[in-house]
Amino acid sequence: MLGTIVNAAAIIAGALLGNLLRGGFPEKYKSVIMQGVSLTVILIGLSMALKTQNILVLTLSIVTGGILGEALRIEERLDSFGRKLEGRFGGGGLFIKGFVTGSLVFCVGAMAIMGALESGLTGRHTTLFIKSILDGVTATVFASTMGIGVAFSALPVFLYQGAITVAAVYVKPFLTDAMIIEMSAAGGLLIFGIGLNMLTDKLHIKVGNLLPAIFVAIFFVVLFGKFSF
Repeated sequence: MLGTIVNAAAIIAGALLGNLLRGGFPEKYKSVIMQGVSLTVILIGLSMALKTQNILVLTLSIVTGGILGEALRIEERLDSFGRKLEGRFGGGGLFIKGFVTGSLVFCVGAMAIMGALESGLTGRHTTLFIKSILDGVTATVFASTMGIGVAFSALPVFLYQGAITVAAVYVKPFLTDAMIIEMSAAGGLLIFGIGLNMLTDKLHIKVGNLLPAIFVAIFFVVLFGKFSF
């Protein structure tokens, strides 16, 4: 769990620093910084999504995952949790945006999955330490424009990566390279959607409701493998 603890701490530290710097950035600089970060997030997500080895698996995962996420009202529950925190600590609408955006960006991706698995299976935390540096820097930038809500995204990161680490010994026999690739591709497509949401207020992709797609991908990899599609 050390890697996950360090990762969560880096997010909190970065967010606190970014929150302190909020008053030090003129609005025009904040705007261009967020646009730059948004474009980078889009690029990262797209580069991950393009690594899929079966576009049909990716498509079915996104569609099925979206149906499940909508039924489970994942995004609505994330928003609700954010509003409860907002009511306790204040911060306006940006609090929710910071919490939700941070949660999705820091949880979704190959490094979160592989880093947690590495920690649980080998006791090494190299991948999560590297991810901690990246997340800490990103949290600083996010919090400088979206506020302290970003710091609370450390909680879902801790729970998500911690759960994978604890369960890693049971997952190992079933999680093949093909599964990781398609899970990462689905996650990358969601990150691409996050970047689009960050870039403009005129677009709202329900990325939270698409989160199940990452895990649904496992099912379709197994299904396609059995029938050699």
